[in-house]
Amino acid sequence: MPILLVIVDGMPDRPINGKTPLSVAKKPNMDKIAELGINGIMDTIAPGIRPGSDTSHLALLGYDPHKYYTGRGPFEAAGVGIDVKPGDVAFRVNFATVKGEGSIFDKVVVDRRAGRIENTEELIKAIKEEVKLPVEYELKRATGHRAAFVLRGVESHEVTDTDPKKIGAKVKVCKPLNDKATKVAEIVNEFMQKAHEVLERHPLNEEREKKGLPKANAILLRGAGVVPKIESFKDKFGLNLAVISATALIRGVGKIVGGKLIDVKGATGNRFTNIEAKVDSAIKALKDFDVVLLHFKATDELGHDGDFNGKKEFIEKLDMYFSKFLELDYNEVCLIITSDHSTPVSVREHTADPVPVAILNNSVRRDDVKIFSEFEAYKGGLCRIRGLDLLNIARDLLNLIEKFGA
Repeated sequence: MPILLVIVDGMPDRPINGKTPLSVAKKPNMDKIAELGINGIMDTIAPGIRPGSDTSHLALLGYDPHKYYTGRGPFEAAGVGIDVKPGDVAFRVNFATVKGEGSIFDKVVVDRRAGRIENTEELIKAIKEEVKLPVEYELKRATGHRAAFVLRGVESHEVTDTDPKKIGAKVKVCKPLNDKATKVAEIVNEFMQKAHEVLERHPLNEEREKKGLPKANAILLRGAGVVPKIESFKDKFGLNLAVISATALIRGVGKIVGGKLIDVKGATGNRFTNIEAKVDSAIKALKDFDVVLLHFKATDELGHDGDFNGKKEFIEKLDMYFSKFLELDYNEVCLIITSDHSTPVSVREHTADPVPVAILNNSVRRDDVKIFSEFEAYKGGLCRIRGLDLLNIARDLLNLIEKFGA
């Protein structure tokens, strides 16, 4: 009796003139799922805590991020296929555009995503060929403007980010947070400068500049961490997990907890992803796995871009294919549709606003909610729950939980 957990990344929003992309989108299938199921709102971490996509997905899979999370880097690295080993220090990477004179740390970030560049393979190849460090390292492409960077043979991951996380600010110098991390910070700063020099003169960037496109002439590092000691999903719950996502970070979370990563042709991690193929793969996977996590990223990116209409249109596009979920046998399947966090177009960043959640199974106590939105979900029978509670609620509906006590 499998659980299909559909996470539409960053989908909820804050109202603009009383409306959100989700509330005005034409989404008859999501609305029908809400009508047939039980609804509520959810704090994926806790009220008032702004979740990252990594910490929220850990929570939604039943792992307390306060216990297991050291930083985003290891999940990103695992997700792009780097074999992250105990003791490795991993970072999340953005290719970015900087301008100014002097060293990399004198320059100002003008685009944290380098125009959302896609073809970074040649840039990464050049860095790996030309940049030598006193320790072994790996640099590997993720989706879009993202990559992962891993240092081996160092003592501590406790260093600061070099990403200022806002436009118009200078690139930050990496600083140690303890004595053991001093060498790591020095290596990171050396890498930042050398990589910048390689990227600045790369033919691809010269070509982009001629076309009026932002140069990917810098890398920004954040989320340093080490691989956590974590119990596998199978050992923790006795269930087999599959993850369908083109986003390296989410794939990394799934991989580190021992889930099976299912690749889907045409899955891109952006608005051009092959929605139908991902939905079909998830439904097929229900035959072989106890829990299938199906993830869509584009709504989060559109929220970060401040694109209200784009977010609304992608939700409507998703909903067209969600009609296939209504064909499932809900005596046998438990469907959950929710999000990992809100990414309001007015803020362009994650917020702590609770997310709507709808659960459909023939065992649920149906409520009166008929529309899937931020404004209606709080009226539902689930009331307000935590991300850590979600799988337990679904497992209980399927009679997969043993009684606590006599």
